Amino acid sequence: MAFEVKVPPVGESIASANVAQWHRENGARVEKGDPLVTLETDKVSNELEAEIGGILPIKVQAGEKVGIGTVIAEITADAGNAEPVVKAPVSDPGATPDADKPQPDEPAAAEEVSVRVPPTGESISSANVARWHFKDGQNVVKGDALVTLETDKVSTELEAEASGRLKILVAEGNEVQIGTIIATLSTSAPSSEVTIEPPNPIPVQPAAPIAPAPQAPAPAVAGEPASATVQPAAVAPRMKPDLSVLPTPERSAPAAAVSDDRTTRRKMSMLRRKIATHLVNAQQTAAILTTFNEVDMTEIMGLRKQVQDRFMAKHGVKLGFMSFFVKAVVQALKDVPQVNGRIDGQDIVENHFYDIGVAIGTEKGLIVPVLRDCDQKSFATIEQDILDYAAKARDGKIQIEDLQGGVFTISNGGVYGSLLSTPILNPPQSGILGMHTIQQRPVAINGKVEIRPMMYLALSYDHRLVDGKEGVTFLIRIKDLLENPTRMLLEM
Repeated sequence: MAFEVKVPPVGESIASANVAQWHRENGARVEKGDPLVTLETDKVSNELEAEIGGILPIKVQAGEKVGIGTVIAEITADAGNAEPVVKAPVSDPGATPDADKPQPDEPAAAEEVSVRVPPTGESISSANVARWHFKDGQNVVKGDALVTLETDKVSTELEAEASGRLKILVAEGNEVQIGTIIATLSTSAPSSEVTIEPPNPIPVQPAAPIAPAPQAPAPAVAGEPASATVQPAAVAPRMKPDLSVLPTPERSAPAAAVSDDRTTRRKMSMLRRKIATHLVNAQQTAAILTTFNEVDMTEIMGLRKQVQDRFMAKHGVKLGFMSFFVKAVVQALKDVPQVNGRIDGQDIVENHFYDIGVAIGTEKGLIVPVLRDCDQKSFATIEQDILDYAAKARDGKIQIEDLQGGVFTISNGGVYGSLLSTPILNPPQSGILGMHTIQQRPVAINGKVEIRPMMYLALSYDHRLVDGKEGVTFLIRIKDLLENPTRMLLEM
């Protein structure tokens, strides 16, 4: 019985496709769900999977263009014709093991566990192999961190699903489709007794090494002044790979690069490409207007100093600035609900929840994890959530769900020393608050000049939805709440 592998229809206007790459050799055995071939049209790239297990006779070679519906291969379902994946022990080269029955007094058949790129979201079709944590051929233990994958939104770390010998099929720096097998784990007996035949490797170019740069400090959490950064406790690693050939944990693995004496050219990471596209789209699709004000931080700094020790003893986290700003934004959104909305086509969508995004700068780029239901959370819970996100960002554990669904964003350029800036909207949101460095400045207080800790605030908003009066009122409301934190605690 043979199952035909045909070029499927991919659109009314597409009549042909190119057989870009076979992921298995002619005559190889495949299992149901294995990626067979990548097809390319003038619009999309598509990967076909095996619908049954069996032997694969290829009829159309890679590089050929064929019409929709063409049979490009067959899968013969007769398992008896499959070649065994375990060779005879080297001590008995003439032996031929029975593929159907285990032979007595011989090593157990080899098992291979495929390491695939997992789906990470409906809108994500590919990922970049950022860094392997073990070398090709090393033994790993179930649960060990194998590889870091980067998409245009998040970084994820895959763990070994079984113990065995690692065979790397896709080198660092290469972008692959979701579902692609990038490595295998052989759980067979030692190589002196059994020889494993790995599947046909995907042809890749290894990443070119780059001289290591000085290690950067751990990323600061948005919400603390420029003189302070949040450094969550280090997590003890579960595995011990050969660190002599790996980048330092603080640095991502370099992408393939071409360098001469004057310049170095390397591909943009998927995350950086996404950030660039996102920012340009924001500028082109919204009427962004920014209004400024300044806030006297005396009361908040005094309150923090007064209660910090007791707060830390009770909750296990420090009382930072960000929880005050989050709570102030929530109250301002309640008082000026027009800012807590967005434009969807010709409709206005009013939000009645308060999920606040907090921009966090990492070595790989800016991410905006979302604090959920901030109107229902205490100051301590908000501070703990920020610490958790900082740790996840540092370890590459941020998930797609962590970045979705915010109604407003807070960005703190002050951690880098910024005195004033105009933040860019995070679409489809209609507002973003920019915090800046706290600076001792002379101000007039009751007719006298005093030196106060002052911070400039910047509110960028979508002028299509939010009028100037509402934008200015929103920012002044935040200023009043921050300068009178007791009112904020009482929701006044």
